This record gives sequence, C-alpha cells and structure tokens, in this order.
Amino acid sequence: MSPHVLILGGTAEARELAAELAAHPGVRVTTSLAGRVSRPGALAGDVRVGGFGGAAGLAEWLREKHVDALVDATHPFAETITANAARAAAETGVPALVLRRQGWRPGPEDRWHPVASLAEAAGLLPRFGPRVFLTTGRMGLSAFARLTDHHFVVRSVEAPEPPMPPHTEVLLARGPFTVADETELLQENLIDVLVTKDSGGAATAAKLTAARRLGLPVVVVRRPPLPAGVTAVPDTAGVLERLGLGSA
Repeated sequence: MSPHVLILGGTAEARELAAELAAHPGVRVTTSLAGRVSRPGALAGDVRVGGFGGAAGLAEWLREKHVDALVDATHPFAETITANAARAAAETGVPALVLRRQGWRPGPEDRWHPVASLAEAAGLLPRFGPRVFLTTGRMGLSAFARLTDHHFVVRSVEAPEPPMPPHTEVLLARGPFTVADETELLQENLIDVLVTKDSGGAATAAKLTAARRLGLPVVVVRRPPLPAGVTAVPDTAGVLERLGLGSA
C-alpha cells in the first residue's frame, strides 16, 4: 500500500512540501486546511478543508485514513493546532514532524522590542507615537481595542474580525512585499511603530528592513514554544530526509 502523508497546511512551506511529496511515485499526500482563508492557492495531492474536532478527532482521522506520517506545516503561531497534532500523533503512534521556517533575527541597527503576546505588545505602544502599522494577522485585534488614542493601519490577507481598535484603517494584501513599497507605506501613513509576529520567511520581511532604514521601533511577538518532545525542521528538504524520501 502507498504511504500516506498528512500535511497540516496553510503556509508556503506546506504547499512546497505537498508538491515535493506528490512528485514521488507511490506516495499519497493529503493537505488539510483550516478554512480560514477563502481563496487558498492550488495544492498538489488531495486536499481537505475544516477542523478535525481537536486532538481526539485528528487521532481518529489518522487511524481511519491509515496515515503513515504527519507533518505539521501550519503557521508558527497556530499553537492549538500544533498541540493537538502532537497529542494525536502520540496517541496513534504516527511519526510526526513540525515544519517551521526559521524566525527573524535582529541586526545591530534594528530597534526591536520582543514581547511574549499581543497583550504585551499593546501594553508597550503608549511608549511610542500614536500611529501604528499592525501586521499580526486578522485575529487577535481585540488586544489593541482599548487603545483609543492610537491610529492603526492593519494589514491582513482577509478582513479582520472585531472587536478592533476604534481608529483602524484596513489594508487587504498578501505578500511578498518589496522594501521600496514597505518604505513608502510607512512614510505615507506617518507610522511611528511597527507591530509584527515573528513569522519568519522572506515574503513579509521587507517591512523589517524598511523600519530599520527609517529608524522605527518594531514590537516583535515571539513564537510560542513547541510542545515537549516535538521535533522541528526548518525546510522541506529536512522533512523529506526525515521521511526517508530525499529529493524526487
């Protein structure tokens, strides 16, 4: 029987991994999407959309579909999904990996202020000017809702969910972004401070370069820790090696 690999997707790395696995004769790949983005890009192999019903539901799906390996390639901040995947893998004995792109690292000229949560990020903002470029995604804006004296420029792929700050301007856009465009955005909107999650990767890193060049402070929300005992690899080549597949 062909080996069956389940990818918990939603990232560029998940799409790349699905294509790599589908190119291997005899490998069946299924990518599962949470369904939070209305127009996901094309994916190689089979695709399912929607949740599993927690760790127990995922464990049941792994058994029913005879999954041989599980790869969690969700966003670095999808903490609940990652925890559920770890529990389901442990319960079923299915080998599991986490595919996580490497996080960003500040340079000597960066003015970074690392924090552990969106709430902590909101607590820092009164130190800076009133105009905020917020790029933490469409969820979690409630953490900033009490900041009535600030003006937020919020960028996300999909429209954000309320509650949100009363003075909010929404920009719907998907990366990659250029340094020139990010610099222009920061200048035209008179941004005083950038708030971002440490998502890593090149697609949205240009804003960090633009902020550095303009001397702007950046509040960076650190990634949540991985569950105990979970193995993480930084790229698709590492996953393929761990799965014993190598390059197609």
